[in-house]
Amino acid sequence: MNRRELNPDASPQAAFGARLRSLRESRGWRQEDLAARTGYSSVHISAIETGRKPPTLRFSRSVDQAFGTGGAADAFEREYREIKHGAMLEGFPEYVKYESRAVEIRLYEIGIIPGLLQTPEYARVLADSAVRRGAITPEQADQRVAFLAKRQADLVTTHPPMMFVTMDESCIRRTVGGTAVMNAQLARLIEFAQLPNTLLQVAPYDIGERRTFDLPVNLLTLPDRSVLCYAESQAQGNLDRELASVVPMLTAYHQLQAESLSQAASVAMIEQVRKGAL
Repeated sequence: MNRRELNPDASPQAAFGARLRSLRESRGWRQEDLAARTGYSSVHISAIETGRKPPTLRFSRSVDQAFGTGGAADAFEREYREIKHGAMLEGFPEYVKYESRAVEIRLYEIGIIPGLLQTPEYARVLADSAVRRGAITPEQADQRVAFLAKRQADLVTTHPPMMFVTMDESCIRRTVGGTAVMNAQLARLIEFAQLPNTLLQVAPYDIGERRTFDLPVNLLTLPDRSVLCYAESQAQGNLDRELASVVPMLTAYHQLQAESLSQAASVAMIEQVRKGAL
């Protein structure tokens, strides 16, 4: 019987398959044995192990049940979600499920343009930079860019949500990808501000200590008027639904808007920065 050697470093999908084979063999199971425990064929098991077929959520949950790894830190379902969403922070994939249903979206960002407003070129530069740093793989970079494009497309509906976007001044001052990429990105912001369902504001440097957030924050208002908050640091993300902690975040967002430039003044600042980028 020919045994195909696996290279778990080739891609996240390959790592999933190699770990699946290793755990199966440590139990002394044949592919047929695992197939019987999961309801999949041995041919399907082989294709997953060798990376010829990507895992699915249902498959990942089935092998977690077979191995008893469900809910663990090293669960196959968790590994699958990292593959699917490009090594996104914990809580973010769940946040995105609500994002497409929201009637109002409030965003605050520091240092980079908010994802939902990024051009494909700007998003690609950020993803490629993460690859060079070793933070993600090239495959995950592709998934990240594609996933962002899907999020943006999901919001282009007959009844799009109202979008409130407040950006720290650093978002428009920090050059990403060089002159051409940044010029196109700033032009995209100006176009965004002209839409009937948007409000774009820049929180200028001179508000100083009156800036209410030190980290990026996303707030979603759902059709039932409940509000969710997603906030993240460099290492982790957190989705919060508790009214007692979400309401103060919403209040802080309103306070930040009051301190920020009006949309007209914000667009004027962006246009001024763009002229310098031409």
